[in-house]
Amino acid sequence: MLDTLSVWLDWLSAHPTLQTLSACVLLISAAWLCNWVVKRILVRGLHRLLRHAGKGPLQDFGIIQRLSNIVPALLLSSGALLIPGLGETLLAVVRNVSNAFIVLSIALALGALMDIINALHQRRSDAYLHPIKGYLQVLKILFFVIAAILMVATLIDRSPLILLSGLGAMAAVLMLIFQDTLLSLVASVQISSNDIVRVGDWVEMPQLNADGGVIDIALHTVKVQNWDMTITSIPTKRFISDPFKNWRGMQESGGRRMMRSLYLDQSSIGFLSPENITHLQGLTLLGSYLKNKQSELLCWNDALDTDAQVPANTRRITNLGTFRIYVEHYLRQHPGINQDMTQMVRQLDPTPNGLPLQLYCFTTTISWVPFETVQSDIFDHLLAILPEFGLRVFQYPSGSDMRGLNTQARLLPQP
Repeated sequence: MLDTLSVWLDWLSAHPTLQTLSACVLLISAAWLCNWVVKRILVRGLHRLLRHAGKGPLQDFGIIQRLSNIVPALLLSSGALLIPGLGETLLAVVRNVSNAFIVLSIALALGALMDIINALHQRRSDAYLHPIKGYLQVLKILFFVIAAILMVATLIDRSPLILLSGLGAMAAVLMLIFQDTLLSLVASVQISSNDIVRVGDWVEMPQLNADGGVIDIALHTVKVQNWDMTITSIPTKRFISDPFKNWRGMQESGGRRMMRSLYLDQSSIGFLSPENITHLQGLTLLGSYLKNKQSELLCWNDALDTDAQVPANTRRITNLGTFRIYVEHYLRQHPGINQDMTQMVRQLDPTPNGLPLQLYCFTTTISWVPFETVQSDIFDHLLAILPEFGLRVFQYPSGSDMRGLNTQARLLPQP
């Protein structure tokens, strides 16, 4: 066996070209075999260890695979020195390309490490308060810029300081190229330091058709999932330069504002008759109010003496004022209304569509669906009880109104 090998070596020595080619094939085969062994045995073994240690998701970022690529590159770079007759130029090319590939693999591994750090940070319960994804993206850009400089310097076999000395003249060009990145970096710092936006906040930016929850804050963009389940990507710097509404204050306050009006037909507003007052005294929410109000007005009107004979000089109870008090008492006893926050029932300026009676209060829930349920229940009740006070809601004439008028016109005696 040794004699056969010696014969082959002697024969290859007599043919330098074949010897060099055989050595190259052998080196490439060894590098491939080394890569296969590392990927199939070492990497899989590390994945299993991570899985058993509870760090299984970390393998998805590929940091181990990228680092494993360094091994065959080192083998090629070191083994090229052993190949006879390779030539200085070709040897330099192989070594430079291998070293550049090693730098690229390290840069990619560092980028994956930043992703791992971000994933670990997001597992914390308070991660939404201080997102670090933007800062990590800046580090990744810095790593890749440094890697690009080192790779170019390695490929041309020059010192990186020579390339760095030329960056001063390219500063204006680089600032022009990375102006969005620089602006986004400044915006990210201001957003984080001033606590302007967090993941999970409900933000509203009408000029960009964004209205929903923030699901991701990155260096260049902030992703907002709208209520129709679409996703809007907003440049990070727009949260500094453009106005927007953040509903976090409402979410943290524990109450959601209800500000809605009933438009009343102004022709239905009037004074209550004694029969109406007696009827409304049967309502639990108005019994004590009407009793006290009648006593107050009786004392006032008695002081008028003979002037009280003119009804216009006296004070009387109106159906609108009584209904307003009823709404106030109804809100105070409603379980869905936050009693520790502002409550108000007020009249707004009359409009061609009627007199607005506005309800201003806060519900005990901040969730959308329960809020709408509470609001609908309240207005269902108020609309249904309006006739008890002799009031009507303003409404434009509809088709049924016109048919009723035509029917009445036909029933009238013809001249």
